[in-house]
Amino acid sequence: MNPALRASAAHVFVDTLDSISPSTEDAHHLFRVLRLRDGEPVTVSDGRGGWQSCTVADGGLLPVGEVVVESAGTPLTIATAIPKGDRLEWMVQKLTELGVSEIMLMHCERSVVRWKDDRAGKQLARLARVAREAASQSRRVWLPRLSGPVDVATAAGILGAMVADPDGEAATALDRPSLVLIGPEGGFTETERRLCGRSISLGRNILRVETAALYAAVLFGDV
Repeated sequence: MNPALRASAAHVFVDTLDSISPSTEDAHHLFRVLRLRDGEPVTVSDGRGGWQSCTVADGGLLPVGEVVVESAGTPLTIATAIPKGDRLEWMVQKLTELGVSEIMLMHCERSVVRWKDDRAGKQLARLARVAREAASQSRRVWLPRLSGPVDVATAAGILGAMVADPDGEAATALDRPSLVLIGPEGGFTETERRLCGRSISLGRNILRVETAALYAAVLFGDV
């Protein structure tokens, strides 16, 4: 990690680095909650790899130096059934901290949690806020994409997809899937398994949805 990102008193996201203006919520957090004073370092990012060092000055942010643009690294999408309760927010938070490029939510045949169409947009917006806060905390300069819900066939049809299954092959150091499918705690049905390509095992134990998602992110991501 760049030392300037690590040393910053806070890290926030803005719409553009051409004119740095934190949102009302971020400004409140910086100047009312954290009570940052003139001269303290803050980093800002556009969430698309660009970021810049700033200092607090007169209740605002003053850019220092040039804009830095970092590559996104090797992309990894985690496509996962929706876990119950607050486990979903926790999973999104941790997958963001681990650096996955996309979190794709799925409706599986054995899914317990399903979103109606009119609910999906609000839920994704809520999760985007969770991801944004986690990215600020972990000093990410690329915000993860949140998408879905999609069905298993849609996720399995993406090039480079592998499915996590207790009966799958043992993962090797050469495995670099671009997308890993994580099923519900009841597992994928036989019909769904036939839609998928190669199956890989995430160990000898049966894992909860969120545990499997995090394990896959560590195993195959650029952590």
